[in-house]
Amino acid sequence: MNKLLAIPILAVIFILLDLYTYSAIKVFFKQAPRRLKNKLKILHWLIVAFSLIGLFAYHFLDRAYFPPAFRVPFMGFLFVTYFSKAVMAIILLAGDALALVQWYLRKFTRKKDAEALSVTENKITRSDFIKKSAVVVAALPLSTLGFGIINGVHNYRVVRKQVILPNLPSAFHGIKIGQLSDIHSGSFFNKKAVLGGVEMMLGEKPDLVFFTGDLVNNETKELNEYFDVFSKVQAPLGVYSTLGNHDYGNYKVWSSEKEKAKNMEDMYEAHKRLGWKLLNNQNEILTESGDKLAIIGVENWGKGRFPKYGKLDLAHEGTDEAAVKLLLSHDPSHWDLQVRPDYPDIDLMFAGHTHGFQFGVETPYFRWSPSQYNYKQWADLYKNESQYLYVNRGFGFLGFPGRVGINPEITIIELLKG
Repeated sequence: MNKLLAIPILAVIFILLDLYTYSAIKVFFKQAPRRLKNKLKILHWLIVAFSLIGLFAYHFLDRAYFPPAFRVPFMGFLFVTYFSKAVMAIILLAGDALALVQWYLRKFTRKKDAEALSVTENKITRSDFIKKSAVVVAALPLSTLGFGIINGVHNYRVVRKQVILPNLPSAFHGIKIGQLSDIHSGSFFNKKAVLGGVEMMLGEKPDLVFFTGDLVNNETKELNEYFDVFSKVQAPLGVYSTLGNHDYGNYKVWSSEKEKAKNMEDMYEAHKRLGWKLLNNQNEILTESGDKLAIIGVENWGKGRFPKYGKLDLAHEGTDEAAVKLLLSHDPSHWDLQVRPDYPDIDLMFAGHTHGFQFGVETPYFRWSPSQYNYKQWADLYKNESQYLYVNRGFGFLGFPGRVGINPEITIIELLKG
């Protein structure tokens, strides 16, 4: 739909939603002094006006007026508030439907219900009870998602795993591999916090670092502001990377194919400037005391609508002499679809892509995320026979500028000889 038409329609929907839900919000202040009620009413509609004006300005003005430090929290605020109001509206609609049914029964069956919609001196009306219940229920996603924006989005955690590989050469026993994935540098709005996450990674002193794709959201220049932060990511045996579905510029409308091609060249150059070895359907052999370990990197390849640029057959060539093969592939669905069936000699694959949906529950006894309904392997370590897959939950975020229950992740995997 044309933006000139879509945004006004969205604004009308928001206004109708605000008018409908305000009838429930004001019930909480029914007994408040008139002056306080007037102030609260003005405050409520000022916030609504700010939201709608911001929505129009964001879509119709030059993005240069909206730096990420303002744009990302604002869009997050907009999402959280109207999602909560939508929840409230659903409950109110259910209450209104029930009231309509009761009215019909009283009018056409002439049966009196002494309790239905009655008002007594000491009891709350059913209508007010439903409205208050709607506000209370809507407060749950409001507070949860709001906390996810304020706290969860930069609440980095280090996940440490040990993987035992029987054929690991003694020279590589105990090697520590750090993994970052899904940086999405175009989403960040707090540079100091992002730097803190990078310093957490460096504090683990990994021997190797793998980056498994999605350095940006839409275009390479998003990295510019954070280049000095991520250029700090270095390791004694090197940093190796691969591309994710967002790194190709496929989610932006370019003025020409030439412009898009230039963006891709800039992506390759950015990896060189970072000092990261980009493996585009290539491999690198590490040699220590005559022992060999292969690092294989493929371009994006996975199920569904995402681009399939990966050529694992090409990337795998020349790795036969390596005792252990490690694969960097952005999309975890690649493991079941191609890696396990066709390349049983790949010992461990590193992936990302899912973000763990940035929402879920993880305890020692229970794990759940909406991501699991689309990806069989969506976070953490998996094993099938002698092959392993690790799916990183992502360092950055996309869309919703927060995380609830699924923290941004820095992975440290130690390889041990079995």
